[in-house]
Amino acid sequence: MREKAKKEDGYYQDQKYVKMAGHTAYTGVLMALDGYFRGERKTRKSVDWYQAALAKEDKKILTTFNSAYHTLHLLMGYDGEQNVKIVKASIEEAEKIIHWVETKQELSKN
Repeated sequence: MREKAKKEDGYYQDQKYVKMAGHTAYTGVLMALDGYFRGERKTRKSVDWYQAALAKEDKKILTTFNSAYHTLHLLMGYDGEQNVKIVKASIEEAEKIIHWVETKQELSKN
């Protein structure tokens, strides 16, 4: 995205690539969470479902998920937020959630 969206003065210049990146990162978060909560529900889940499931697991990661939902899905995915700092922070939120899932899965193996 960095090359194609072209950064200038702290903003990406092409919303199309920001939207794609936001959607892709949010999908990655949902895929990681689906892997963690596997078997709990077979049908498509709503954001409310993820929030309720995470509230039972870990309030801190719920806060991170809420932030990721807002920034990745809504601001980037729909609105095409172009501020480089916001985009970077949003991607970091996704990475935190994915790392949390990986850590929880490693702990459950032991």
